Amino acid sequence: MQQPLSTPARPRDASDLAGSPPLSGKAAQRAGSAAVTRPGRRVRSGSGAFKLLAMVLSCLGASCTRATPQDATATQAAASVPSPGAASPAAGDRPPPDLTRVMSAPELEAASNPVGLVRKTAAATPGYTLVAPLNSRRVHLVDLDGAVVHTWETGFAPGGWCYLLGDGTLLYCGRIDEEPQFRGGGIGGALRRFAPDGSVVWRYDLADASRWQHHDVAPMPNGNVLVLAWVRQTRAEAIARGRDPRGVGEVGLWPDSVFEIRPTLPAGGAIVWEWHAWDHLVQEVDPTKPNHGRRADHPGRIDVNAAFEPPETLSDEDRAKIDDRLRQMAAIGYGGNDAQDPPPDARKKEKPRGKDWSKTGDWLHTNAIDYHAELDLIVLSSPELSEVFVIDHSTTSEEARGSTGGRYGKGGDLLWRWGDPAMHGAGGDAERRLFHQHDPTWIDGPAGELRLLVFNNGGERPGGDFSSVDELVLPFDREHGFRHEPGRPFGPAEPVWTYARRGEFFSGFISGARRLASGNTLVTSGAAGRIFEVTPAGEIVWEYVNPHGGDVTPPEHAGRAPRTALFRADRYAPDHPGVAKLVR
Repeated sequence: MQQPLSTPARPRDASDLAGSPPLSGKAAQRAGSAAVTRPGRRVRSGSGAFKLLAMVLSCLGASCTRATPQDATATQAAASVPSPGAASPAAGDRPPPDLTRVMSAPELEAASNPVGLVRKTAAATPGYTLVAPLNSRRVHLVDLDGAVVHTWETGFAPGGWCYLLGDGTLLYCGRIDEEPQFRGGGIGGALRRFAPDGSVVWRYDLADASRWQHHDVAPMPNGNVLVLAWVRQTRAEAIARGRDPRGVGEVGLWPDSVFEIRPTLPAGGAIVWEWHAWDHLVQEVDPTKPNHGRRADHPGRIDVNAAFEPPETLSDEDRAKIDDRLRQMAAIGYGGNDAQDPPPDARKKEKPRGKDWSKTGDWLHTNAIDYHAELDLIVLSSPELSEVFVIDHSTTSEEARGSTGGRYGKGGDLLWRWGDPAMHGAGGDAERRLFHQHDPTWIDGPAGELRLLVFNNGGERPGGDFSSVDELVLPFDREHGFRHEPGRPFGPAEPVWTYARRGEFFSGFISGARRLASGNTLVTSGAAGRIFEVTPAGEIVWEYVNPHGGDVTPPEHAGRAPRTALFRADRYAPDHPGVAKLVR
């Protein structure tokens, strides 16, 4: 049961925690660590449309500067053939949409013309890239020449991301399409480990009427797996907690949870730890209901009305933007239950488009999870709120339900959040930094400081839509944890490093970025199925356009994406023990 909002924090000794691996979280797997088996309601000018668009997307989803991204001066390779597969005009009497606003023109061309390897230089980081197309049951390991060196036939379309483990098995999230109890982009339900020969080493389904896995998992050094899942709350339960009745339908509300599963081979497992966003709420609208308080006074809580804006608050400009974006997304084949092609009269202001709460309760749409083993921290990404969160894994499950206990003394409350401080009552448009982001991953800085790398999708960014990869230095020290001034946005004020290229690099949904052992960064522009590696100075040293996918047609209950789209990609070092099992 959720603790009262006034409960004070109480620190706890953590001397029994495990020591530090050479790299944390997913970085350890890529580098070959053998140990790893691994807002409130508020309207800001122009923001309502993209908040609703972000819900509509409900997807699974260079210049280098030291602060805000600027226009690039370098050049990059594009597809060398014309684009016979370009999208046709929209149906009816509507004019063709401007697809360059969904992804950049070179990337759109590349997406329509699979070309495989585009560029390879001597500065590319050695290794093998894991490629799992969204519209395919196959996962490929690709070398630097673009050749496939291994393929797994999984029998499932992706239900999130997958990981190559140290024993050569593939940890995979698969999408269960039979009798789905939930719906939305990123829906999965089936956890599998596949041996190199394709046989199933472990199977576990987290898919029933009350909860369903989606988007991502995180292998842990102890062999357990952290799993993202929706957990259904009824409409009555949501309203009783202060949710606006207009923001929840009969399907209920589906706040996200994290489950730690200890596998039992060859099938099954035990949930040994859990955290629920539903236990950490605040609401400002009804003092007679639980968790009432000012958001600014409780930054460790999530506003139960965050990412919901009543239709009457939208301006005509907002409504027009919603319609325009929906047509663009439908034209490139991305949709699902929340993104049908709008009728010709959709611009009528009395009927704005947005998330259909009668069909979905996907509230936070958490699309990524990563684990820092040394510090026992979990990072989560909510694109609906345009925020990334950090929570404490050192708690017990009981402590994770409240606001005290654990290594950092705050139980399961958010330790740090960043991206849009308006979500906790501490800022406005000027302080917003993330725009429907994906794939935050832990990296350790050169002086041991705690850092995150985030793919910032960039729709509705001031100055125009463009994506960036942002590196953050977190306000954290090992003795006191996260530093935060009450009533102020969480730091940092700006990224310490950014890669962006206006007009040439934009993916409005999915996508990811990973820091490689060389210091280069592997970037996935998901909508275009494009993977490229950049140096710290912004030079593209390897580039590949995914030619695979299209053997799966997404059903109505799952998000749709272009044929060769990628949720993300990852690079594994040649000496990774899992690679040695696959590449002879």
